[in-house]
Order: sequence, then C-alpha cells, then structure tokens
Amino acid sequence: MPEPVLIVAIFAVFLLAGTVKGIIGFGLPSVSMGLLLVVFPLPEAIALMLVPSIFTNIWQAIRGGHAREVLASIWPYLLVANLTVAIGAMALTRIDLAYLSALLGVLMIFYALLCLVRLQITISRKYRFSAGLLIGLLNGIVTGMTGSYVIPGVIYLQGIGLTKDRLIQGMGMLFCSLTISLMIAMGGNNLLTLNLGVLSALAVVPTFVGMMIGQIIRKGLSEELFRKVFLIALLILGCYIFFNAIMS
Repeated sequence: MPEPVLIVAIFAVFLLAGTVKGIIGFGLPSVSMGLLLVVFPLPEAIALMLVPSIFTNIWQAIRGGHAREVLASIWPYLLVANLTVAIGAMALTRIDLAYLSALLGVLMIFYALLCLVRLQITISRKYRFSAGLLIGLLNGIVTGMTGSYVIPGVIYLQGIGLTKDRLIQGMGMLFCSLTISLMIAMGGNNLLTLNLGVLSALAVVPTFVGMMIGQIIRKGLSEELFRKVFLIALLILGCYIFFNAIMS
C-alpha cells in the first residue's frame, strides 16, 4: 500500500478531477491521468483512474432518455473500439512507457487545442459506417496504450451530428464501455493489483464529492471562462508530460 501522503495526493487528484467534471461536464480522465503521471508510471495511473471513470460514466450514459437512439447510431463504432482495446493494452508491457506517456501528452495537447479553437469536423451519412469502423479501431488501440479515450472518440461523435444531449449520452456510453474493456485488458496483461484496485474504488468517494462541489460552483461561475482556464491548464500539463517523457 502506498505511503499515506500518496493516498492523500490520490484523493486530492480525484477531488479536483471530479470538481472539474461537475463544472463543465468532462475532464475527469484528462485531469486525473495528467496529475497522476507526475508521480506514478502510466499503467498505475491508468489503473487508478478506472473505477471512478466507470461509475461517473455509467451515470452519464443512462440519463438523457436517448439511449436506444444513440446506441443505434454508434454501435459499430463502439463494437470495434471495445474489441481493439486489448491490442493497445499489450503495448503497456512491450513498449517503453516513456514513449506511451509522450503519446498521452500529445493527445492532451491536441485535445486542448481542438477545444480552444472549436474545430468542427462533419462526417456525412454516406461515410458514417466506414468512418466509425476505422476511427473505432484507432480509438480502441489508443485507449489501450494510453488510457485516453477522448481522441478521436469525441471528434467522431461530434462529426456525425449528435445534438448536445445525445452527444453527452454517447460520450458516456463510449467512455464507460472503453473503461470496462481497458480494465479487462489490463487484468489480462497482469497490470492490475489488489492495492491499485482498492485505491481506485476508494477514489470514487472524492470523485463524487468533487462533482457535487463542481455543480455548486457552476451556479455562480462563468462556465465558459472556467472551460478556457481548464483547457489552457490541460495544454500546459500535456506539454509537461510530453517533454518530461522525452527527457527521460
């Protein structure tokens, strides 16, 4: 079991990550993974993120009232993405973790810049199925390698034209299912331990406390201002992770 100071640090990370998600509706994996990587190797950081991510995204996936409609639109994408997570997870035991951490840093930088410039990509109905299979393949492998499932997942869900409520529910479905697949894949590669599992489960508590705090803060805070501050901080953190990994 980690030292008490590390346990406190883990709980503080998920309290902050939960608060961010409570305010702007996303950011739990990005914040938690980015900060955990300052102290933990990539596989351990991914393992600690698993249980809080599953629980928060189950809630996001089931609420909204559009589950059947959204699932009918994205099931090929979800299927391929989840089936290929295990391929990417094998890299955690076969590729230098510094390279994978650098890749995660690049993804965080790209995601922050994408959101800041509000780039919108449109995928026509004619190519949705084939694009879903191709991007799902890429998403699954990237998720297995880095624990990040935002890129290119969110780009695809936005590109097929899901409305705001359906987009949020679709992201919940994608993130929840990929996290479960990632947990199975990491277990199959002997990357999960009892201690990490217990800590990840306990981290659910500060995560949900943070989400409640975030929802309270949201009422008196400009969501757009906080969103920009968060994305700039994420950009800086991604740069730190990338250059730290390269230097190591």
